[in-house]
Parts: sequence; structure tokens; C-alpha cells
Amino acid sequence: MPEAQKDLIAQEERVAPGPSGEASREEASPQRALREGRASAAPARGASATGADGGRSKPLHPLVELTRVRVREFVREPEAMFWVFVFPVLMACALGIAFRNTAPELTRIAVERASNEASGSGRNRAADRMVAALSPPSNSSGLSAEAFSPEQAAQALRTGRVAIVIRPVGGDASAPEVEYRYDPTRPESRMARLSVDDALQREFGRADVVAVREETRTESGARYIDFLIPGLIGLNLMGSGMWGLGFAIVQARNRKLLKRLAATPMRRAHYLFSFMLSRLIFLAFEVLAVVVFAWLVFDVRVQGSLASLALLSVVGAMSFAGLGLLVAARPKTIEGVSGLMNLVMLPMWLLSGTFFSASRFPETVQPFIKALPLTALNDSYRAVMNEGLPLASSWTQICVMLAWGLISFALALRLFRWQ
Repeated sequence: MPEAQKDLIAQEERVAPGPSGEASREEASPQRALREGRASAAPARGASATGADGGRSKPLHPLVELTRVRVREFVREPEAMFWVFVFPVLMACALGIAFRNTAPELTRIAVERASNEASGSGRNRAADRMVAALSPPSNSSGLSAEAFSPEQAAQALRTGRVAIVIRPVGGDASAPEVEYRYDPTRPESRMARLSVDDALQREFGRADVVAVREETRTESGARYIDFLIPGLIGLNLMGSGMWGLGFAIVQARNRKLLKRLAATPMRRAHYLFSFMLSRLIFLAFEVLAVVVFAWLVFDVRVQGSLASLALLSVVGAMSFAGLGLLVAARPKTIEGVSGLMNLVMLPMWLLSGTFFSASRFPETVQPFIKALPLTALNDSYRAVMNEGLPLASSWTQICVMLAWGLISFALALRLFRWQ
């Protein structure tokens, strides 16, 4: 008999059942280990399913399980933690330093001095007197004058190096006649014209008949950093609510994970609403990171109620989460959802008054700007943080954000596709 057949027969005899109908003690170790594992697993299942009172524990709600998964996914991504918590702080630091309150910059003035005339001529003596009168320390109005040739003065005005050009056209050094050249479309040029004329009139003999006094005061909330911080918080809520949710859904769809989840006993609303709940968990840390940093570094204080600030943050986060779910309801690729995200977010980046006031835009587009959710959030934030107004003063903005959130979530439920 061949050796291979002998080995096969010997193996069958070792695993053959004995007289009692069970396998012999010499059965193969893998089969014995498998059977022993099943026997030891049975009590464990019974212990986990039976509580201390003998009843069976109920499984967690699908919404709770999905929310836990969303939270773990976010925590395990260092890039997401950086963009949500660190990047807004860095932006606030950079912009706060760049636009910090410093001494006002000097307004540069050009005084034409004819190079083809003698230095002792009437116009040149008048020009020299003007330069001295419009420069520190003789002048404390923030002006700085310098003599230029006519060609240099024209070049400086054209390139924006000076705000206004003064050209003596007649008279003498004691009572000259001057011509102002400036661009009326530049606000600094119009202000320079008023300041220069006032300084020259005083220098050449005008007497002020009204006695005036000054009282300087620095009010909280009047600085640019006070205007900027509420806008940065709103901008961060928009970015994390839309990019964070939209990318996660499209990536899962691209990897065929949504197709597998569709076969589970889970409703579409549970899956989408879990993203919104996971946003709320990190919302407090997201807002506090910027508020505390601004308070410690730039002394930006919340003049209103912290409860009002928290409620506005919740409403704003839900509004942008609904928009993010709606944008990600159909796209199958990252490129597709990125284009839609930029299309939705770019108008709010430019128009919603994050870095400058939205009132700079024409009146004809103001109704459209006021209807944007980021405009509503920024305006309500500034009303609470800078002006100390109650929450009821922002009821219009709250209604705008609620409308965007509810309508977007309802549309996302109807348009969402698993694959």
C-alpha cells in the first residue's frame, strides 16, 4: 500500500467516533479548539445579553451608534482637528496683528517746487513755507509734506504715493495762491484736501472764532479686531459644517460604503442627522477656541450674554450642516462636491461681511446679502458680542438661519442617494 494512503487511513481512525458516538480524545487539534471555543463563548453571550436583574439589554438606537462613529472619525483625523480648532486661531492672530490699533499713518503731501526758478522766488519761498507748515513737528494733523518737481509730483499722484499735490500758482510767500490736485474717488485724498486746507489757512493768518475742546475715548468693540472675531467664528462654522460633512458623505459614497449601509436596518434620516449631531458635540470647543484666544491676546470681550452666543452658535451650525448635507446629496466624486461647495460658499465669503462691512455693497444687492445665512450669523454675533444686545434683537437673523437649515435638511432627505 502506498505511504500516502496509509497516512490518510491513520488520520481517519484518529478522528473516528467511539462507541459512545463522540470523537476520540485524539481528534485533530483544530477541531477540538473550535468546539471548545464555541462552548466557552456561550456563557459569554449569555452574560452580555442578561443584565443584573435577569433582563436583556436593548441595543443602542441607530442614531446614537452613527453619531459615535462620526465623532470617532473626526477625532482620528489630525487634519480635520487642525482646520477646525487651530486654523481659525492662527487666522485671528495674523489678522489681529496686521490690523492692530497703532498710531495713524502720516498722509503724504506733495508740494510742487519749480526747478527752473530761483530758490528765492515768491512761489518757491511759498512752497518751502508750506512744506514746513504741513510737516511735523509744526503740524500735528497727521500730514507729511515733501517738495517735488512738477514731473515728480504728477508721477507720485498717479501711482498713489501721495494723497494730494499742492501747486503754488501766484501771490507771494506771505499770501500765496495755491491749486489742489487730487483724485476725488480716493477717500484719503478727500480727507487730505480738508486737512491741508485747514492747516494752510491757519499758517497764513486765519483766526478761529470758535473755541473747541477735545475728549478722546477708546470704546470697546470699535476696533477692527472686535469686528473681525465674530466674522471669523461664523466663517469657521460655515467651513466646518459644509466641508466636514460634505466630504465625509461623498468619500463614503465613492468607497461604496453607503451601498453597504443601505442594506442595514437604518433610516436615511438617521444617517444624515447623525452628522448634524456630531457637529454639535464639537461646537462648544470650536467657538470657545476663538473666543478665549481673542480675549487673552487682543482683549476682545463678549458684551452680551454667553447663553445668547451659545444659542446663536447652535442655530448657525445647524444651518450650515443642512446646507452641507444638501450639497453632498448627489455628487459621486470629491471634485464634483468641491465645485458645488465653492459655488455655495464663495458668495458668502465675499458678501457676508466677514472681513469688511457688507454695507459697502450697493443698496440694490442688500436684500440678497441679508438673506444669506452667514450674513445673518455674523450680524447676530456682532449684536451680542460687540453691542451687548439681547437675543430678541436678532430674531430676524435667527429666522433666516432656521429657514436655511430646515429647508436644506428636508431637501437633502428627498435628494439623497446611497450610490
